[in-house]
Amino acid sequence: MKIEVLKSKIHRVKVTGADINYIGSISIDELLMEASNIVVGEKVQVLNLTNGERLETYVIKGDKGSGDIFINGPAAKKISKGDEVIIVSYALVDFEDAKSFNPTIIFPKKGNSI
Repeated sequence: MKIEVLKSKIHRVKVTGADINYIGSISIDELLMEASNIVVGEKVQVLNLTNGERLETYVIKGDKGSGDIFINGPAAKKISKGDEVIIVSYALVDFEDAKSFNPTIIFPKKGNSI
């Protein structure tokens, strides 16, 4: 049996931009992606600490070292520039393996830096 467990978490970053007209997704600074073990195209859940909204989207790579977190497409109706968010992803893991699985969790500093 497989269960879904937390794989990666970027804890508390500020949204630096939102574009309703973009095709969709969330752009994440490449350094944050590498540090959190999140890859391009991966499904993530975005938890908005500012207003309580939660949504799912997929990741595209942002500029490395920019600190950028951009919300694109319809998600920009629920998350705005300046909002504080948590970004999480999950993985399916065998039940026994899940007991010892350790997620990658990062706590970026001011300016969304590592």
